[in-house]
Amino acid sequence: MRFISTRTDGASVGAAEAILRGLAPDGGLYVPEGLPRLTLADIDALRPMTYAQRARRVLGALLEGLPQRELGEAIDAAYASFDDPRVAPLAPLSDGVYALELFHGPTLAFKDVALQLLPRLMTLSMRERGETREALILAATSGDTGKAALEGFADVPGTRCAVFYPRAGVSEAQRLQMVTQRGGNTHVIAVEGNFDDAQTGVKRIFADAEFGRRLSQRGIVLSSANSINFGRLAPQVVYYFSAYADLLESGAIRAGEEVNFCVPTGNFGNILAGWYARRCGLPVGRLICASNRNNVLSDFLALGRYEVADRPFYRTASPSMDILISSNLERLLFELCGRDAARVRGWMASLAADGRYDVGAQALEALRATFVGGFADDAQTLQEIGRVFARDGYLMDTHTAVASRVLADYRARTGDARKTVLVSTASPYKFGRAVLEAIEGGQAAQGLDDFACCEALARATGTRVPEPIAQLPRLPVRHTQVCHRDDMEEALLRALP
Repeated sequence: MRFISTRTDGASVGAAEAILRGLAPDGGLYVPEGLPRLTLADIDALRPMTYAQRARRVLGALLEGLPQRELGEAIDAAYASFDDPRVAPLAPLSDGVYALELFHGPTLAFKDVALQLLPRLMTLSMRERGETREALILAATSGDTGKAALEGFADVPGTRCAVFYPRAGVSEAQRLQMVTQRGGNTHVIAVEGNFDDAQTGVKRIFADAEFGRRLSQRGIVLSSANSINFGRLAPQVVYYFSAYADLLESGAIRAGEEVNFCVPTGNFGNILAGWYARRCGLPVGRLICASNRNNVLSDFLALGRYEVADRPFYRTASPSMDILISSNLERLLFELCGRDAARVRGWMASLAADGRYDVGAQALEALRATFVGGFADDAQTLQEIGRVFARDGYLMDTHTAVASRVLADYRARTGDARKTVLVSTASPYKFGRAVLEAIEGGQAAQGLDDFACCEALARATGTRVPEPIAQLPRLPVRHTQVCHRDDMEEALLRALP
């Protein structure tokens, strides 16, 4: 499998080089030259397999070029630490909806599915490329990517991991998960700004050739843990196939029957993985893109215009989706315009200069053939948590609740009753205050800190506070550095030994 950039009609690179670089030298994102195709028979054969076995089959095709035996060993090791042997189990809800639980990894968020594997892919790629420099894994986070990356790369030989997060833009549990992170090779830096500021700063670091040379002189090469790195995105494709295989195995669907997926997303990577699964042969009907009040994506899917200029930025109860610039959308646009790198370059330049671009009627029609968008505000999100818990006894986090509300609205509007997988991205206990208020009312959280809210939520629902959350108040804070959004390069240099 070879990879090309979304911004240059240039030479391709192998999987190992694409994973090591993360971002292409021209600032574009790497995409596969071609995608493998799994037949219905191939998909049916996944039914009796473990999750790791399914991942071996799907990733073996997507990351062809990496040594298959070592890739299989990396996959087996990555998923051995999840608290459910199924890794990504399905929980049946009402009316043909199934919650795909992606929060059974060590940091209780869907990012673990990819970021427990990426460090192993990185070291494997370094061996394949003969890279002797230390890899500095750089990430911006809106809450979950940071901790998952730090946990995955902690004390991995030959690597360092540095994470930038918006100082006031994550939940208290998310913040403490990061700033208490152990590992001699981990660095956490708060940014005075929002996630888009942090993400833009990280992209600027990658694009700064002089900064790259300064790092290289210190024996360091940059790479990314965000989903701009295809090595981070590829493992996410697996859980779409796995969910479909589980539906087949349970008898909920027949082979070839289309299934909808409703995905809460901010940076567009999670739902893009579903689109790749569809292109690889998975019978996907609609991909329903769920946004919170920062609804730039739902507007784009309706109008074909991506516009962030003068758009207000909201801090919401679903902070991991508080994003206005969705990086992974670039990969989809590249495909929808016939892989015309010049057009993509123009759109991205327009976004950088004017805060907007318009993809035109043809690309919009192609978008609407698969995608539909919707959004929910905080009040609707909290109502949905309470509604689903009262109806099904199922407790969901704020991000999953955004998707659940958008799905309910979509079904009421369209009558589309196809079986639907609701992609559940985090443990409700990562957002215990909001979830408690949704279940018990706003007064229930008055006078309580976030961890007392989690304990109250456990008592109210008969569920258990996960140990990775319960232990946070007892852990020492190790990372206290704060920087301005324009000072991220120097802050990174100060953090490195």
